Amino acid sequence: MTDLHEAPALDETELQIFRSAVRDAASTRSGGALDASLADIGWTDALAIAPRTATAALFEAQGAACGTSGALSHLLLSVLGIPTDTGAVVLPALGATAPPVLGNGVDVGGLGLEEMGRSEQAVLLRTAHDGHVEWTTAPVAKLSPEPVHGLDPTAGVVRVEVRLSLDAWERADGSWQDAVALARVAVGHELVGTMRTMLSLAREHALERVQFDRPIAGFQAVRHRLAESLVAIEGASAALDGAWSDRSPVTAALAKAACGRGATTVRRHCQQVLAGIGFTTEHDLHRYVRRSMLLDGLFGSARSVTAQLGAEVLARGALPEVLPL
Repeated sequence: MTDLHEAPALDETELQIFRSAVRDAASTRSGGALDASLADIGWTDALAIAPRTATAALFEAQGAACGTSGALSHLLLSVLGIPTDTGAVVLPALGATAPPVLGNGVDVGGLGLEEMGRSEQAVLLRTAHDGHVEWTTAPVAKLSPEPVHGLDPTAGVVRVEVRLSLDAWERADGSWQDAVALARVAVGHELVGTMRTMLSLAREHALERVQFDRPIAGFQAVRHRLAESLVAIEGASAALDGAWSDRSPVTAALAKAACGRGATTVRRHCQQVLAGIGFTTEHDLHRYVRRSMLLDGLFGSARSVTAQLGAEVLARGALPEVLPL
């Protein structure tokens, strides 16, 4: 991950105001409306001077509200040195991490998020023969994006599988490895946002639901599930702190895996606490269960990331250096 030291350009009061503004915008708006609000707030300016604060504030708030925005494309383009107003990035398919343009540069297989549906241009990425990333653009209509209505319809996911003739490729200034690392950290923050909301919903239910003349929050089994959920959230958050401090692709991958695994723990325990109501669409839990499962797959799931890191360890015959606790 690129060097993302915080600049001392914002004092604590300004940071609190900024975080509050982002949180309010993400809780009341989504999609293009959220992007417009972020522009008014000056989120991109804050990203330039305080990337950790800007990224964590937005993506956690976005996850807590189950919203969408074009921020992930913005992060990827900024790391790669591509103008951020170029278009919506075609992302790798769920579970994958490689640039989605395959073969000789005309076979495209990837996915787009909600912003793809309101963008005119898409940014396509491929790996050149020398290992560097190259990029070009294509009209979104030419990609024939197909909506995916399965796991999380509200995310606006589209599938892109098409063959194109594209010649005007340019070399990106930044590293794809760094772009993936930052994307993993950002999605990790979004997962933490979904986890915190799931725990809040379960806790509220536990305090209100009465059995045997007492709130179920007083039952030891329920308290254990809520406590284990909180531990999973704080562990994921600590892993993200480590990724920002260490800024290595390995630590970013481990943080993303920790967030994905933590989300699985929180989903399981909160579903159990909410019991039958948690299985219905009348309750909000299903929205966060769906979104967290989708986010886990972006830029590698907890399972695929740990499998990849394990294979690399076996190939090298040595453990990677990790941030000391």
